[in-house]
Amino acid sequence: MMLQIGDQFDRYQIRSHMAQGGMADIYRAYDLMSGREVVLKVPNQMMIGDPALYERFQRELEVTNNLQHPAVQRGLGSGQYNRTPYLVTEFVEGQALRQIIEKEAPLTPERAVDLTRKIAEGMAYCHEHDVIHRDLKPENVLVSKDGQPVILDFGLALTRSARRVTYANLTPTAGTPDYMSPEQIEGQRGDARSDIYAVGIMLYEMLCGCAPYSGDTAMAVMAQHVQGNAPRADQTRPGISLTLTAIIARCMQRNPDDRYQTMRALMHDLDHLDSVDTSVLNKAPRSAAAPFWRSQAFIAVVISALVMIAIVLFALAVQGLR
Repeated sequence: MMLQIGDQFDRYQIRSHMAQGGMADIYRAYDLMSGREVVLKVPNQMMIGDPALYERFQRELEVTNNLQHPAVQRGLGSGQYNRTPYLVTEFVEGQALRQIIEKEAPLTPERAVDLTRKIAEGMAYCHEHDVIHRDLKPENVLVSKDGQPVILDFGLALTRSARRVTYANLTPTAGTPDYMSPEQIEGQRGDARSDIYAVGIMLYEMLCGCAPYSGDTAMAVMAQHVQGNAPRADQTRPGISLTLTAIIARCMQRNPDDRYQTMRALMHDLDHLDSVDTSVLNKAPRSAAAPFWRSQAFIAVVISALVMIAIVLFALAVQGLR
């Protein structure tokens, strides 16, 4: 169900369509009762019957309602209208970090460090309240007009009480390939260090103007996370300091034990660039993951491909009988 500008959905009047994802449409709306601008998230019709979708909606509502931090988008409520569930969150005037990177990257070290430090502070708060985001990426960070990053979309968040949920009942692998940690790619649930890995990639992208890994397919990108060697930031973009290169490298270690263990530790190094330990740049990366072809992510991709092939062959067969 695509809502149009001016439509009324429950007590909300649609002002604009902000984004369309694989699971939901996101609108800027006006709350007719409170008189304030809000963000309205409405699931795609084809996904409404998916139990995993409902779980994600409930999880995001629980997380955003319980977290109160300037760097975390606040939840305002939820409801159901014409048998369609929806979420309401605060509206933040600003632009996505993805837009900033596309328009302005490479960012100056000062700005990249400032944004990363504020994101890390928000995520430190989340981790200390037993919430792991698991899908940090520039699209899920909104930067307000005053320069405050606000972390969005906690639909994949892991909380202490959360059960394991699959997307469309296919695979427990959670995240976005460009920013997924090796352990997430292997099908593990991930922990705070998985978010640290993603923050390191975002810092790399802000400074270099591109993600560290690229490929023609999601599987190719995921394989590089598990088995490839991340390019050094100062080699991708000469002029980046050794200390920032080391911070990124420590965040992006394949083995979670070799990364920063907390966001607070990452924040400390961002605050004390003159005393960062750069020895991580001299160490060979250790892998904590099995070969990618044995991973659940690989199996899920293969199954998806086989299903699509079967659908196409069936359609061709039916067409041939006509």
